[in-house]
Amino acid sequence: MSTTNPSPLWQPTAEGIAQAQVTKFQTWAAERHGAPADGGYPALHRWSVDELDTFWKAVTEWFDVRFSTPYTRVLGDRAMPGAAWFPGGTLNYAEHALRAAETRADEPALLYVDETHEPVPVTWSDLRRQVGSLAAELRALGVRPGDRVSGYLPNIPQAVVALLATAAVGGVWTSCAPDFGARSVLDRFQQVEPVVLFAVDGYRYGGKQHDRRDTVAELRRELPTLRAVVHIPLLGTEAPEGALEWSALTSADMEPVFEQVPFDHPLWVLYSSGTTGLPKAIVQSQGGILVEHLKQLGLHCDLGPGDRFFWYTSTGWMMWNFLVSGLLTGTTIVLYDGSPGYPDTGAQWRIAERTGATLFGTSAAYVMACRKADVHPSRDFDLGRVRCVATTGSPLPPDGFRWLHDEVRDDLWIASVSGGTDVCSCFAGAVPTLPVYIGELQAAGLGTDLQSWDAGGKPLTDEVGELVVTNPMPSMPIRFWNDPDGSRYHDSYFDTYPGVWRHGDWITITSRGSVVIHGRSDSTLNRGGVRMGSADIYEAVERLPEIKESLVIGVEQPDGGYWMPLFVHLAPGAALDEDLLNRIKGTIREQLSPRHVPDEVIEVPGVPHTLTGKRIEVPVKRLLQGASMEKAVNVGSVDNVELLRFYEKLARERG
Repeated sequence: MSTTNPSPLWQPTAEGIAQAQVTKFQTWAAERHGAPADGGYPALHRWSVDELDTFWKAVTEWFDVRFSTPYTRVLGDRAMPGAAWFPGGTLNYAEHALRAAETRADEPALLYVDETHEPVPVTWSDLRRQVGSLAAELRALGVRPGDRVSGYLPNIPQAVVALLATAAVGGVWTSCAPDFGARSVLDRFQQVEPVVLFAVDGYRYGGKQHDRRDTVAELRRELPTLRAVVHIPLLGTEAPEGALEWSALTSADMEPVFEQVPFDHPLWVLYSSGTTGLPKAIVQSQGGILVEHLKQLGLHCDLGPGDRFFWYTSTGWMMWNFLVSGLLTGTTIVLYDGSPGYPDTGAQWRIAERTGATLFGTSAAYVMACRKADVHPSRDFDLGRVRCVATTGSPLPPDGFRWLHDEVRDDLWIASVSGGTDVCSCFAGAVPTLPVYIGELQAAGLGTDLQSWDAGGKPLTDEVGELVVTNPMPSMPIRFWNDPDGSRYHDSYFDTYPGVWRHGDWITITSRGSVVIHGRSDSTLNRGGVRMGSADIYEAVERLPEIKESLVIGVEQPDGGYWMPLFVHLAPGAALDEDLLNRIKGTIREQLSPRHVPDEVIEVPGVPHTLTGKRIEVPVKRLLQGASMEKAVNVGSVDNVELLRFYEKLARERG
């Protein structure tokens, strides 16, 4: 990774900088709170981490966070884990998410799009009314603050209504997408013991209908704590016996009543991918998510009432929760329920066009798939309103930056972002007032003291190190569910550097303050002490048109040796012949490092992923080290278990 001073791919205009919310915030915070008036974003960021309490107080004032009971301090305890934010303060997340209904009742809060790609609006007033009606019905069902409410739902308006109604009553929301099988859902929901389940009868994906009634019946049988099941007839079927009808619960004309809860009251439970055991049930707070998402969406993503916010996601991924929080800034959010590539690879661009999206978020994998499929977004779609394309899920390779710049617009703000389910936010990514450099995230987020550390805890610049966060963030988990002594939470992030969050990614922080993500540190390739992230290998190898996808694993062997195979899933019609083999090895040798040329290149029928689309590296490594399938992976968390059998068989054959 070169950190010399290249020219930026994109630079904000002087007018763009002046109009950005983060600029206006800095000017205001300089007058009111002693923030630096000059020095732009780098100076503001330094202040935000040096004066953490003052910064977060300023965020709550700038966004007019409504505390029904005032807080006594901003940070009662700074220790990690266990930081206590805004003690004494009470508020409600859903109340803030629905505030725009007061002034923009007839404008769309939601635009719902299915595979017909025709947007259907839900106004702010109708969203607020439905939440009011459903919240009253949840209370009538006996749902009390702290009770868990679950959704087995696709990305549809009903899911947003159910989340907000749950938050309004002080309940704790949790959801899974309906492409998850029963075992995967039960691995998650059984941990938190929900009292209500919202469930569809099925969903549509790739032009086909998928009936899920048998799965829902199994969930009902295996979740004994359920007091009610609410049927959402997406495929038009009758409600099963004993289930309540969605329409009956949301038809009343009622103002929502918002339970005022402590700042650290649980809002929702998210789940880690769970590839090597039961998924971690990660609990985040109403207040922590509220202020973190206001900062992230309002200042970093520069979203406000005139915007349309589209991110391709499912309800089983934290990006769905992040998307819903777009409502906090008064933004219209776009919900797409369907295949990312139906009826063709250009599908997401078509949705961005038809919804007038101003910020379009997708996965790095989708961008690279468009590049390979020879999609031409600006030629084929009117994307004049799109001012930012953001990507996450994995690092966006340099070729992805170039392709977006060339094929969408040369004045496009490209925001590669990186964070995690663990904080339901970004550690680094979008800053509307900074330049974009190819292959780099613009900067660390405000209030986030992001650093790269060596094994001894020494900060590094322009060198690869562990991603650490040295001060608390409001959206860090308040706890894990079923972790009474906090040991699982502690061991997940704080066992390497006491009192400092270690995320498990390799990063470089450049002398410019930009950030490069190299992949997971627990699946790092370490040859002779030279470390490299898997993402660097993928970026280089997958430029070759014959390679559809790849997976690289570094396996420490009992004799002290190190075996590094590269598995390749070939494009249709391609063959792993001598020529391709030499080009793969030559690409890695010349573009990355001679040390990281793989020992073997092995063709595979496909690359396994988690249900949220991430390549599965650590479980494959464990299989190759001889672990049994049961010990190496939680099979319910994998998109195609059969693909793992290949690696299991390979390990057996190699002895």
